[in-house]
Amino acid sequence: MNKALRSPTIFLLFILPALILFVMFFIYPIFSSIYYSFTSWNGVSAHVKWTGLENYTKALEQKRFWVSVQNNGWFIVFSVFIQVPLIILFSLLIAHVKKLKGLYKTTVFLPSIMSTAVIGILWGFIYEPDIGLLNQILGTFGIKPIYWLSDERYAMLSILITNAWQWTGFYIVMVLAAILSIPGELDEAAAIDGASAFQRAVRITLPLIRPIISVVIMLSIAGAMKAADIVLVMTKGGPAGSTEVMATYMIKYAITNFKYGYGNTIAVLIFIFTVIVTVLYQLLIARRNERIEY
Repeated sequence: MNKALRSPTIFLLFILPALILFVMFFIYPIFSSIYYSFTSWNGVSAHVKWTGLENYTKALEQKRFWVSVQNNGWFIVFSVFIQVPLIILFSLLIAHVKKLKGLYKTTVFLPSIMSTAVIGILWGFIYEPDIGLLNQILGTFGIKPIYWLSDERYAMLSILITNAWQWTGFYIVMVLAAILSIPGELDEAAAIDGASAFQRAVRITLPLIRPIISVVIMLSIAGAMKAADIVLVMTKGGPAGSTEVMATYMIKYAITNFKYGYGNTIAVLIFIFTVIVTVLYQLLIARRNERIEY
């Protein structure tokens, strides 16, 4: 058996099915999108008109496209600077709970396994101006109803909060697993030496879970760049395009308006921007988080 596995032919036969699927569903779609991004095509007809860089020029000159880029940027900023610190905080709190720890882990994880459509509809009721829970609570303090999803000042923030609520639990479970894998002797020794809970968290726990925090940030950035479903369910990019993100902008042109060539241009730009952000993060931050052994 070992001799057979060393044969290049046998090895190729083992990897060939996975390789074929990888080419069909990853490599081919990428090159197909790149090709059609240089064309004018409605996605149905047999006629495909080559337009060169016209689609890219059009996209980069469109104000709504740059609004969508900015909104993706807000997703990244909110995830990295607000969501991630909350993830770390809740993970530390749950890690030190003595009773019902499993219940807390299950509770925070539940939103991440729910459909985004369900999450969007649920929070749509919470944000409802007249009978929504949020405005009902604010009304007890004498605050007038706020149109959370139809006011340009609040719509994007409302979506960011909803998106964070859905995915925070997923990342908490990841960080919590890293915290619980730290040998208890380290924390006990620090406690004996007189270190407070805050000092132990800052000086011991956080440095040791830095690699997983880096992974969480990376996943948050990737998720922010492909955000679409929560926006479509809650606002469809409105009001007046103020909550449009690159993915919803692409969907509207490629599917709704039958401008398949231009839609592929947006898809390629999303890919390029994602690669740029990812590479910058890896070069500036992630590479400093070396693997920690204990």
